[in-house]
Amino acid sequence: MSIRIHIIKTWLGIAFLIEADTGLILVDTGPPRTEGKILRLMQALGRDDLRLILLTHAHYDHFGSAAALKRLTGAPIAIHRIDADALAQAETTLGSVQGVAWLVKASLPLVEAILPVTPIPADIRLDDGDRLDDFGLAAQIIHTPGHTLGSSTLLVENRIAFVGDLISMLGRPHAQCRFAVDWQQQAQSLRRLQQFHPQEIYCGHGHQPLSGAIFQQLQPFQP
Repeated sequence: MSIRIHIIKTWLGIAFLIEADTGLILVDTGPPRTEGKILRLMQALGRDDLRLILLTHAHYDHFGSAAALKRLTGAPIAIHRIDADALAQAETTLGSVQGVAWLVKASLPLVEAILPVTPIPADIRLDDGDRLDDFGLAAQIIHTPGHTLGSSTLLVENRIAFVGDLISMLGRPHAQCRFAVDWQQQAQSLRRLQQFHPQEIYCGHGHQPLSGAIFQQLQPFQP
């Protein structure tokens, strides 16, 4: 299957539009008020067949425009079942923070008050090993908890991984080292995903994919 990956830069992180002959799949939505940029990209592509909104985890900068996009496109929203309640409550749980990340945690309530997220229930509650073949994509869900308990990776064609915030490419590529609800699970998730040997890795904070060779060299953060 031939696919194209469109990187959508938002004011707080990255969303991804996977374009295939069988339809479009959106991976994460960015923060609130990102829906217009995503819809303009779809219009530029001449496409209106968004089949699924897949959320890697329930955080403000990943689910912020989910409700608006569902209302405007009708596409169902999918997220791992463990994070589904947080999505339904528009709740971002940052857990343990390291270094300057405390500034983000401290400022989040103000950001949420200025640009609130609309709560919305998940249409599809995902589990580890679920596949997206019914949505026209040869892909599977890999549960990669740690950043949140329901964080997941989308592995497409056994070679392209959308990992959410499992890693970061702000500065030099590195494993998540700022936010986690469980640092031990975070380390285990990185090691588990490395066993799949993905060739291209897309994360929520980085404007280009990471090569598989560099991904294999990443070491888990030890708080």
